[in-house]
Amino acid sequence: MQWQQIELDAGRLHVHRAKKGTPSVHPLQGDEIRALRRLRREQEASPFVFTSERGGPMSAKAWGNHFERLGRHAGMPFQCFPHMLRHACGFALANAGHDTRALQAWLGHRNIQHTVRYTELAPDRFKLFWK
Repeated sequence: MQWQQIELDAGRLHVHRAKKGTPSVHPLQGDEIRALRRLRREQEASPFVFTSERGGPMSAKAWGNHFERLGRHAGMPFQCFPHMLRHACGFALANAGHDTRALQAWLGHRNIQHTVRYTELAPDRFKLFWK
């Protein structure tokens, strides 16, 4: 991710997807904006938000290793991968009752079949059908 994708004053993140996903613009919350501002102040000047010790972009492998160490440090009883955050986000939004199409756009899925996995397991998905 590069700093040019982040509009701190407007509170927006421009998401560019891998694997031919749909790009989108996501809102940033106040605590996220404050953390990003602090990170920008404290790190050496770089076009990249997350950098290696040498100041270059952090590779996917390095990020995966870092994430795995964080999981171990947190006492997780299983190996952690960065993609788990994406799945956790999908399930959390589905459980909060968000519309499947909106969830599809948020996650950048071109095909809604990839999104349905999150909503079909939502425990309260039929709760308000007759209200």
